[in-house]
Amino acid sequence: MNDTDPRSPHHVDQHVGALIRVRRKALGISQTELADALGVSFQQVQKYERGANRVSASKLFEIAQKLGTPLSSFFEGLETPEDAGWAGQDDVVRFLGQPGSQALIAAFAGLRPQLRTRLVALAQALATVED
Repeated sequence: MNDTDPRSPHHVDQHVGALIRVRRKALGISQTELADALGVSFQQVQKYERGANRVSASKLFEIAQKLGTPLSSFFEGLETPEDAGWAGQDDVVRFLGQPGSQALIAAFAGLRPQLRTRLVALAQALATVED
């Protein structure tokens, strides 16, 4: 739960919404197109993606089908309460909201595993330089 403001979106809802947005954008599908396929308004899709509205289990199942992705993919990277006190979730959600993040993820997903490893090493080296 959110300890600071009970009216704020739950971090799990934000995480799931951010991954819906990433997958939708990677496929080149507009919010309106996804909304039409789901039988909801594009504003509802916006609220799902921001985590402002919780996605029901049945609607998340539909979204996964429409986006051609396993249902479990929306929970990847989500830590359980036992894992480091949910550390890093805010960073992931913040990153996914930054301009260019979805393009970076899509490009990364298209790389061969060896190149991914090298790119991660490069990013870690650059981050060390920044410190």
